Amino acid sequence: MLGVREPEMYGATTLDDLNALCKGWAKDLCIAVDCYQSNAEGAIVDKIQTLHDNTDAIIINAGAYSHTSVAIRDALLSVAIPVYEVHISNIYARDNFRHHSYISDIAVGVLCGFGVQGYKYALQQLTHT
Repeated sequence: MLGVREPEMYGATTLDDLNALCKGWAKDLCIAVDCYQSNAEGAIVDKIQTLHDNTDAIIINAGAYSHTSVAIRDALLSVAIPVYEVHISNIYARDNFRHHSYISDIAVGVLCGFGVQGYKYALQQLTHT
């Protein structure tokens, strides 16, 4: 629903737009990127588990699952791949329940409140590690 849901908070960029931006930024940085989205927690866990041994880093915006999903956290830990957590909005300027993420403490870095540019910043960090 990116680009439709609460555009005053998340902007007008659609998921297709964001994927194209990420691919363009990655190309500029000479790195490969694979974009994936699902609303199903189990599908996200399955996708993370397929990345074992063939991915250098994971940039994840788990949305509301950031605040609720031990399963996604455990999947990220199981693959032992560096994780960067991104949120388009500043989760710390929102509802109290959004202030805790099950991913933040296992992430190399957390970017929130930078809009879709947070993905660009995370991709740039991949070239500095």
